[in-house]
Amino acid sequence: MRHGGAILAEQLKIQGVTRVFSVPGESFLAALDGLYESGIQNVVCRQEGGASMMAEAHGKLAGRPGVAFVTRGPGATNASSGLHVAMQDSTPMVLFVGQIARGHRDREAFQEVDYRQFFGGLVKWVAEVDQTERLPEYIARAFQMAMSGRPGPVVLALPEDMLSAVVDVADRPVVQVARAMPDAGDISRILEMLGRAERPLVVAGGPGWSTQAALDLKQFAQRMDLPVAVPFRRQDYLDNDCPHYAGDLGVGMNPALAKRLQQADLLLVIGARVGDILTNGYELLDPADLGKVLIHAHPSPDEPGHVYAPDLAIASDSAALIAALADAGGQAGGWADWTAQARADYEAWQKPKETPGPVKMEQVVSWLAEHLPPDAILTNGAGNYAAFVHRYYRYRGYKTQVAPTSGSMGYGFPASIAAKLEHPDRTVICFAGDGCFQMTCNEMSTAIQHGAAVIVIVVNNGKYGTIRMHQEKTYPGRVSGTMIANPDFAALARAYGGAGYTVTRTEDFPAAFAEARRADVLSVIELQLDDDVLSTGMTLSETRALGERSK
Repeated sequence: MRHGGAILAEQLKIQGVTRVFSVPGESFLAALDGLYESGIQNVVCRQEGGASMMAEAHGKLAGRPGVAFVTRGPGATNASSGLHVAMQDSTPMVLFVGQIARGHRDREAFQEVDYRQFFGGLVKWVAEVDQTERLPEYIARAFQMAMSGRPGPVVLALPEDMLSAVVDVADRPVVQVARAMPDAGDISRILEMLGRAERPLVVAGGPGWSTQAALDLKQFAQRMDLPVAVPFRRQDYLDNDCPHYAGDLGVGMNPALAKRLQQADLLLVIGARVGDILTNGYELLDPADLGKVLIHAHPSPDEPGHVYAPDLAIASDSAALIAALADAGGQAGGWADWTAQARADYEAWQKPKETPGPVKMEQVVSWLAEHLPPDAILTNGAGNYAAFVHRYYRYRGYKTQVAPTSGSMGYGFPASIAAKLEHPDRTVICFAGDGCFQMTCNEMSTAIQHGAAVIVIVVNNGKYGTIRMHQEKTYPGRVSGTMIANPDFAALARAYGGAGYTVTRTEDFPAAFAEARRADVLSVIELQLDDDVLSTGMTLSETRALGERSK
């Protein structure tokens, strides 16, 4: 006989869970009790948004569901930000939410929420467990749903009286996830269609990849002499030093790569969604008249044809498909110059464009690209600062980039904590803007408590830079709601028990970084940028002038 919390904890162990992220609540005390002797690490966080983002980042890195526990009402609503990231990024995740007692439902009891209605359009599946003896069934299904097809988040609500009830029930075994596999005919047709192309482009991204899949992609690209582009924030899917890597189709993409996407006569899209970021708001590829051959393979059969009509649609596990392509025959066509020029465009794009002021982000990121170990993990949230990382850093190994394709601010720092806990022997760097960092900087306490010695590089320009950029383009000189007051970030890190450094000149960054690595504790390096710095390609004054001319 076990109470529901003990059953839940044992089921998590069976599913391979070694770490969960939580903010405690009285609504799931039995679950906390179940975790007590389970051997599962419970990383207690400072706000539910941070906990859910850590769980999402863990799911990205581990390839199995990240798990978070939050309490009812305000706790659940705070956690929704991480669920949105997980859904748009196709990350497996399970969120357990405490719930009011079953006998109090539909009375607007304290912190009552109808979770099926609230989360219904945000996640893959949401359910409430009414019977303690069915906990193994629901948990197994949650993990199966989170990992199957296109992975994503699942929510299980746990009424507190259901969790505390005692029953005798058998455990469920580890879930087995069905995966669609390519057949020989699919591979033959892909190679045949490639053979007829003059300007092919591979776009590789999405869920279900692995270190081996990234190596298989490299082998396939080399044998066929194909240029490979990646979607937004999937830059670690192919070693960026590989001569077939052509860059990323993300926010602020290389204009030469954008033009190449338009000029390609065949697109082989493996695992990625062909959405608005990849196509610059559907402008680079017309959904009504694509004008090129499209081969679209995705783990979910619902994705090919969702926006763009493919000439060949394949429902397949991405890792299995790229492995089959790497092993298949096939020879390069007459597109050697096309591939070489794609690489030349990428390398030209990486040459730093100077920004104003004594601290130059392009030089800082380029220095890190030269000096960090290949397995270093970089995380970031959202903001113009991230464009410097996208443009100037080279990712050399799979799962060294952990960033939200959903564009969620505040994500980078919680993600870095999860990454460091999962890989304590690797260097973990978080890039965060001053606005981005302050959305979740309270998790510095979590990092200190659990020994996550991440290095946070705070890019301080005193503004919400991305919004200011759009504001100046549309309403030049009319600054409203985009300026922010900031603390001394280095001093704030020291107040939490970490290390803090302030950099006002580019040449001082290497020494500050070396000290942060030696400190072996949470460290913050604040980069104080010139007020005119806005993006990799345009200053604040240039943006305002552009906006004034457009008026």
